[in-house]
Amino acid sequence: MAILVTGASGHLGGHVVTALLERGVAASDIVAGVRTPDKAAPLVDLGVRIAQLNYAEPATIDAALQGVDRILLISGSEVGTRLAGHLNVIEAAKKAGVEKFVYTSAPKVTSADYALGAEHRATEEAIAAAGLPAVILRNNWYHENYTQDVLGAAASGVIAAAAGEGRVASASRRDYAEAAAVVLTEDGHAGQVYELAGDVAWTYDELAAAASEILGKDVAYVSQSAADKQAQLEQFGLPADVAQFVVGIDLAIADGVLADTDGTLARLIGRPTTPLVEGLRTAVAETQPAAWGLAGPALPRRTRVVTRSLAPVDEESSSASREPRDADR
Repeated sequence: MAILVTGASGHLGGHVVTALLERGVAASDIVAGVRTPDKAAPLVDLGVRIAQLNYAEPATIDAALQGVDRILLISGSEVGTRLAGHLNVIEAAKKAGVEKFVYTSAPKVTSADYALGAEHRATEEAIAAAGLPAVILRNNWYHENYTQDVLGAAASGVIAAAAGEGRVASASRRDYAEAAAVVLTEDGHAGQVYELAGDVAWTYDELAAAASEILGKDVAYVSQSAADKQAQLEQFGLPADVAQFVVGIDLAIADGVLADTDGTLARLIGRPTTPLVEGLRTAVAETQPAAWGLAGPALPRRTRVVTRSLAPVDEESSSASREPRDADR
C-alpha cells in the first residue's frame, strides 16, 4: 500500500511522514511529495521516496501519483489562490483511481462564515463532486501558531488580540499528524468528516498564563477592539486588506468558530491531545530567539503565520507565498 503525502517538507507533512513510519508503514511505501526536492534532505534521511509535486503543475501531480493507493492532500499555503491547486490534485487523484483521499480542511466550513473557510468549503465540494472515497479532517488551530506571541511577550509582557473572550481548542501539529496517519493506514473512515480539536478550549487569558509559565514572567492579555487591532496592524506596515483579514480571524475566534471540542481527535490518536503549555514550550524551545529579535513587536510575524496557518494550511513554502508556513501552516 503506497501512500502519498503532499507538502511533505512542511511542518505538518513532516510530522505525518514520521507518524506513518511509527505506525509501521515501510519507508519504501511512503511517497513524500515536495515542491523543492533539494530541500527534502531530512525526508531522504528517513528513507522515503521523494517526488517533486507542485500543485500548480498537473504533470508533477500525475507523476507523483504513479503506483499510489492513498493520498493526503495538505492544503496549500497561498491563501486566496490555492483552490486551483487543490482542484488539480483532486482531478489527478480521480484519474489515478486512488482508494482513499484524505484532505486537511478547516473547522466548521459548512456552518460558519469566516476568513479562510471559503476555499476549504469549495475544496470539500470539489472532492465530493469527484466521487472520491474521501476523509475530511477539519483541523482546528495549531498550538504552534502562537509561538511568536509567546516570544514577543518575553519583551512586551503582553499578548494582544481582538478575540474577546473567545476560546480556541487548539492541539499540536503532531496530534493532527497522528490523526492523518491513522485514517491513512486504517481500513474504513471513507465518507467521514471529522471535526478535530484539542481536548481543552482555552481563552486568551489562559494563553497569557501559559506564556507566563513558559517565560517565567508576568504576561497579560490585552483585549483590543477590531478597529484598534486594524490600526495597530496597519501601523506595523500591513496593507489594509491584509490587516482586515487578520482581524477577521480574531473576530471568528470571538464568535466561537474555534471553540468546539468533542474528543474526536483524542479518540482517533488513542491518547489525550497535547496540552497548550506543553505544545508551546516545545515550539519555543525549537526556535532560536536571538534570530527572531525578541526586543521588537511580534505582530507582523504572527500576521504572516495567521494568514496561512489555520489548521490546514501547511504545504511547504514557495518563493511567492512564504519565503521565509512551511506552512507555517
